[in-house]
Amino acid sequence: MVALRICTARVYFIQLTDSKRVAQGRPTSEGPHSMIFGSTVALGPILPVDMASLFKWSDDVEDARLNEPYRPLNWHRQEAYWMNAEADPSRIFFAIRARSAPEILGYVQLRDIHPVHRSAQIGLRIGEAAHRGQGKGGEALHLAIRYCWDHLNLTRLALTVFARNERAIALYRAAGFREEGQMERALFIDGHWVDLVMMALVHPLRVQAR
Repeated sequence: MVALRICTARVYFIQLTDSKRVAQGRPTSEGPHSMIFGSTVALGPILPVDMASLFKWSDDVEDARLNEPYRPLNWHRQEAYWMNAEADPSRIFFAIRARSAPEILGYVQLRDIHPVHRSAQIGLRIGEAAHRGQGKGGEALHLAIRYCWDHLNLTRLALTVFARNERAIALYRAAGFREEGQMERALFIDGHWVDLVMMALVHPLRVQAR
């Protein structure tokens, strides 16, 4: 079953990466399962074969120290969370993949999408440490931002990040996010209180809009 799923994922990826359908920074087709390509990475749908990696990353005690208090996870609840996002219009999940391979490298989450306020919460993660520090997260973030502006017609993206997570803060700053404040002692993680930095990005053409 696992081998079949991997094969299916590869076929799906090959179909979408056909040179006639590759489009920089925009979906390759009008269907719900199209992909968005950058120079080295692509954003696309979460597939069933991705669940093993997603579960592993979410259940990592070490990485939890930069995200949330650790709790053992339930596979079925995690599967429902990732695979049923399409049923909830307030959230969109993307898998991050290299353009040259179908394996998932990380993900982008858009949550609390508000159609009136034109706003959303955004989050990004590169799963394995070996894939970090190579520019993949930054490129995926830029693709996601462009998607939010051009396809969701959003005006504001917001996020919170641990104050001690300097690499993530630098990534968001480089993409144009600005710090809006800090929540002191907001979370209790691994025996220590953690401050949260609030950051946001406003569409550059709508900063002065009222």
